[in-house]
Amino acid sequence: MEFLRQRIERQVLSLTGLALGQIDFEQPAGDPGLFGPDAVCWRVHGDFTSMMIGGISALLLQALHPLALAGVWDHSNFREDLLGRLRRTGQFISGTTYGSTKDANWLIDKVRTIHLQVTGTAKDGRPYAASDPALLTWVHVAEVSSFLAAHLRYCNPNLSTAEQDRYYAEIALIAERLGATDVPRSCQEVADYLQRIRPQLLCDERSLEIMDVLFNAPAPSTVAKPFGALMMRAGIDLLPPWAADMLGLQLSERQRLLIRSAVKRSAPLLRWAVRSGAYHRARKRMGLPALR
Repeated sequence: MEFLRQRIERQVLSLTGLALGQIDFEQPAGDPGLFGPDAVCWRVHGDFTSMMIGGISALLLQALHPLALAGVWDHSNFREDLLGRLRRTGQFISGTTYGSTKDANWLIDKVRTIHLQVTGTAKDGRPYAASDPALLTWVHVAEVSSFLAAHLRYCNPNLSTAEQDRYYAEIALIAERLGATDVPRSCQEVADYLQRIRPQLLCDERSLEIMDVLFNAPAPSTVAKPFGALMMRAGIDLLPPWAADMLGLQLSERQRLLIRSAVKRSAPLLRWAVRSGAYHRARKRMGLPALR
């Protein structure tokens, strides 16, 4: 059983930012990082399955914003190296959540520098810049609202509204450090923001190509292939109904039930197998007992 556990864990961690090997989450001892272990974001970001589902849903949602999509289209090698991009994004999220103060600040400074180089003109003639505060807010909200939605569906549906608000208030710090402004800090503010921004969103041929790249990405192993397909379907299922309609990704009620049932059966296995993720290592750094 231990051999099986370690094999599953290696497969899982190969998909995460830990595979880049740039951050030691166990050092320095006692450093709480930007949030510390009592933060709600430590809980919300700690489960691989829900974060994977939330991340896929966020990518699909982000593909509906023409200016945000233009930056990815013009400056990213996502078509050739989707896994690398996912690892780098994962490293940023895990590093700013669980990393030491020094490592979290290093990641934020690094991304801010990269954003300054991402500029251009969108298909409709509008200029864009990844450092645009409004675009940074959009990318942030698409991500964190998807992460929280996945956590509520697959980890803790009883997370109180007060704790959900606290999550949004905590994690707004990262968006603001990157340069975002008017960042929503509660469930109601996030809902209001998404309602306001919907007239700016559209699904065009670029959005559809992003979907095609995601859906047809090669699995890193034969073991991961069926799991990846399930995560993709679960990410679609997690989309707000209006976003799914725009992308033409409607699912039947039967499909939704089958997807959710399959995820809830597989997630406990992954939680049993993964014992050295960023969350586990950060807990060790803080002298907290290992999770069982």
